[in-house]
Order: sequence, then C-alpha cells, then structure tokens
Amino acid sequence: MNTTILITGGTAGIGRATAEALAQPGRTILITGRDAGRGEPVAQAIQQAKGGIVHFLAVDLASQASIRAFAARLLESYPALHVLVNNAGTAQAQRVLTEDGSEMTFAVNHLAPFLLTHLLLDRLKASAPARIINVSSLVQQWGKLHWDDLSLERGYDLDVAYNQSKLANVLFTQELARGLQGTGVTVNSLEPGLVKTGFGLHYTGWKRWFGQRIVMPLFGQTLEQGASTSVYLAQSPEVQGISGQHFRKCRPLALSAASADPAAARRLWDISARLTGLSR
Repeated sequence: MNTTILITGGTAGIGRATAEALAQPGRTILITGRDAGRGEPVAQAIQQAKGGIVHFLAVDLASQASIRAFAARLLESYPALHVLVNNAGTAQAQRVLTEDGSEMTFAVNHLAPFLLTHLLLDRLKASAPARIINVSSLVQQWGKLHWDDLSLERGYDLDVAYNQSKLANVLFTQELARGLQGTGVTVNSLEPGLVKTGFGLHYTGWKRWFGQRIVMPLFGQTLEQGASTSVYLAQSPEVQGISGQHFRKCRPLALSAASADPAAARRLWDISARLTGLSR
C-alpha cells in the first residue's frame, strides 16, 4: 500500500531531513514551502536520491486563505493521507501581524497547524490508521499563554512569542488526542532539541552572537538527529496506537503542569477555532 506523508516546511532544515529519512519506494512524500522555485528542486533531489514519489506543494502558512486553498488542492489530488507532520515554524525579531490580524509567530506556529489539521482531518480518518505529529520545542515548558493579549500588543519579545506558540502546540495535541479517541488517528507532539539550523539568526545583538558562536557549535545537533523523533513517530510500529504523548529523543516525556492543563487546552481550542473561523 502506498503511504502518503505530508511534511510542512519540508524544503529545508529539520523538515527536509525528515522528508529525506521517510522517502522510499512505496511512499508519496509531500513537502510544503512558499517558494516553488526553491521547493521544486528540493523535491526532485530527494526523489532521485531516496526513491518513492516526492512532490512540492506551495502554501503560505501565514495566510488562512492560502491554507484553505492548499488543503482544497491536496484533497482533490491525493485520495489518502496517512501521516501529517506539522513541522513548519518561525520566530520574528519584531512584532508583525498577518493579513488575518494575528501575531506572526503565533499564527504560523500554532494557528496554521490548527487550521490545516482540521481541514485534513476527515481525509486522515478515512485513511486510518493515520498519524498527526506536531513539532514543538524544549522551550514549551517555559511558555505562557497570554490569554488577554495573544498577539502581544502590549509588549513583544521573540522568546515570549515563540515559547507561547510552542506551548500551544502541546496543548493543541492534548485536546485533539481526546477528540480523536476511537478514530484510528493518533496525535503526538515532540521536541527536536537544539539543532544546527539558521533558526537562531532571527535573534539580534548578543543573543545572535552567543547562539551562533557558542551554543550551536558546542551543543547543536545535526539535522538528522533533530529529525529523528519526527521520523520515529511517523513510521515506527512501536508507537502505533499511542496518542496524546509528548516525545524527546524518541521517548515519551512527562508533561509540564502548563502543557497538561485540560482547561487551558479547551480554552485555547475555542479561541483558535474563533480565530480561524472554525466551529468546535
């Protein structure tokens, strides 16, 4: 049986390493990005090197209209979807709003996977057993939901925005897992760890210097190491049927008090549904 796997942000970094590890004969790998000129050659290179079918699909995850159009094209073109890896992410040095009026980091890192997952959920259920994988971060444990100011209008900081969005990934995973019981679709979140990517370049000043000159050389993992838990959750028989867990280095972790709060998860779900025009 051909397995179809969608990886958002699959043209570079951890996403590309995930696609390269999962690509093989008998699989269709779909990778997303904003730039077809950059993405198409990546898809071709992975397919030639690893086998299987690899397609690039363009989408702007900062635009809900683009996400909706993308989901419609995918549903029309691909009759099955077995794995969804919500990998794409961003961090903004300055506060930027999307065309939908949300702060960019929160929109791309949380609202985008929230909306995309809902738009593809019926196809995942019809393709069951299926898996959803949400890429969070170690910093989720320091995250705080600013309920009265999710767009951080009253004071923006890159770390505050990013940590909030990564906590939201885990809370979304927890609430979605409760709703998916009995459907044959599982959902888990993960921390890839500190990885040698260009992600830290979003910082300025001493944080950028310290991150790129000290932290990354000493502690950064390779892209393949960073992708390993995503790959494990996407294909390992060991996690078949496992849902609502949070992983690091292919092992489940205990949730922090903030990320294990069911009331917070429900509250975030309701706010996210309103911000994306979905009903609960």
